[in-house]
Amino acid sequence: MNRRDMLFHLAAAAGVSAIGAPAFAQGAAFRPVSPAQPTGDAAKIEVIEFFHYGCPHCRDFDPLVEHWRESLPEDVVFLNVPAIWGNAQLKALAQFYYAAEASGDLKALHSKVFPAVQDDKAPLTTESGVSEWVASMGVDAKRFMDAYKSFGVQGKVQRADQIMRAYRVDGVPTLAIDGKYMTSASMAGSHEAALAVTDELIAKVRQSKAKG
Repeated sequence: MNRRDMLFHLAAAAGVSAIGAPAFAQGAAFRPVSPAQPTGDAAKIEVIEFFHYGCPHCRDFDPLVEHWRESLPEDVVFLNVPAIWGNAQLKALAQFYYAAEASGDLKALHSKVFPAVQDDKAPLTTESGVSEWVASMGVDAKRFMDAYKSFGVQGKVQRADQIMRAYRVDGVPTLAIDGKYMTSASMAGSHEAALAVTDELIAKVRQSKAKG
């Protein structure tokens, strides 16, 4: 889903204003990142999934990518980076993601947030809505909200926005491979094809690293 369509869907789901943006160019199965971006660990091959809880395509992709990442080799590190694009509601959902990660509740909550936002219209863009919803999921709301309001989580949200801007991400879900390549269903043809292309690009990066 491109940025414009995704924000329109979010507006319909959460009553917010959509922001226009150009769609991803299509045609190639992947494209190079220019300029190439630094990664967290040069000894590892970094794969980033850019996603958003209000995106139905991300919801469809999530079980596929979660299954795929279970068999990743030890030299590959996988990261999620939530979309923000300067939108307050997207920023709040990114804050939710990093709070769940920081509090240790991400595994229990992650897959449940997609239907909560898209189907139930849960108010996960407000502090009170977040607190009530996580409590309804059996999570310690105080622990979660302490993480939600922490400087560490705020810093991760800011960093996510910086990363997306550096990669010039225009649609989600999108996969970035080791700061050098990007692919998505719109480029590769399907979610499954995007993962297959990612596997090929991981192998390409691994071979390049081996050559020094």
